[in-house]
Amino acid sequence: MLTFDLQALSSDSSARAGCMHTRHGRIETPIFMPVGTLGTVKALSPEDLSACGAQIILGNTYHLYLRPGSEVLSRFGGLHGFMHWERPLLTDSGGFQVFSLAGLSKITDAGYRFQSHIDGSAHLFTPESVVAMQDVIGSDILMCLDQCIPYPADRKLAEEALERTGLWALRCKESWQRDTGCRNSLFGIVQGGMFADLRKRSAEALVSMDFPGYAIGGLSVGEPTELMYEMGALTLPLLPQGKPRYVMGVGTPENLVELVSMGADMFDCVMPSRNARNGKLFTRFGDINIANSRYRMDEKPLDESCSCYTCTHYSRAYLRHLYKSRELLAYRLNTLHNIHYYLDLMRKMRAAILENRFRAFRATFLEDRSRGLG
Repeated sequence: MLTFDLQALSSDSSARAGCMHTRHGRIETPIFMPVGTLGTVKALSPEDLSACGAQIILGNTYHLYLRPGSEVLSRFGGLHGFMHWERPLLTDSGGFQVFSLAGLSKITDAGYRFQSHIDGSAHLFTPESVVAMQDVIGSDILMCLDQCIPYPADRKLAEEALERTGLWALRCKESWQRDTGCRNSLFGIVQGGMFADLRKRSAEALVSMDFPGYAIGGLSVGEPTELMYEMGALTLPLLPQGKPRYVMGVGTPENLVELVSMGADMFDCVMPSRNARNGKLFTRFGDINIANSRYRMDEKPLDESCSCYTCTHYSRAYLRHLYKSRELLAYRLNTLHNIHYYLDLMRKMRAAILENRFRAFRATFLEDRSRGLG
């Protein structure tokens, strides 16, 4: 089961550095988890991820349940063996995908009934079944089933979702303790929409259940950035200091720095890989749209301060040529760079926290990012 050592607290913010220990290795925080929805981070091999410094990746219960399915994963001893990934793995519960992807769906206290987006077949997700599926996947960190709501959502819906999420969390924990032997670790998820008192109520209820770690769900769902920060600043201090704090589905480099300053430890987001496939690349001095004609003859790397494979071997002009030609190599090289950028940003934040200079790091980061490439 996961253990968490808090190693440093910033004296000029709420930023923290720690270390999680799992069956498949240690994870130094703050950490970003590349999203490998179907057992792959698109365009990259597990070896590419290791070379970028990925310590943990995220898989998706909904997608892996539908395809390849529990029988295939069981045959290979779980996702680690199936995809040749030897480091830690976190899986979400699949609730968000039922909410956002599935066909006809119905939610009751029993769980989610839904139709597969692949073939229309009928399925039921319960708190117990998603814990069992994540155990088959072999996740080091499992997520409770929670009820996702849109933004904006009225108070009545937010309160109903909060109550159901709490009931499901209790059932998930009971199933985890009874059926899995606690070989892995289960995180509870705070909900409550954009209502401060509901967020507080949700956090207090989950903390009383004493999970190994806690996540904040329902952010980065279309709300204004300042509202996301407001909810993060409110909720993070309500979670135990001695356990990991995970903000789900977030976000831009600026989002990560701001939420780390508030005390967050873990993040995931499809943004670096999805944006890479769309030609948007992150650099120290802002973002690049590699399709732009200004890069047609540009001999410089994407980011002269970056040590990734892409930046140490290829020019902006070549990357533009690949992307405009729709060559498959473009997706690999772009994704390598963006994933490396995110992971390197986390390493730099961790070093700044350990050296007690996070405020200065944050100021320089924001100044550089707003400067642009010139």
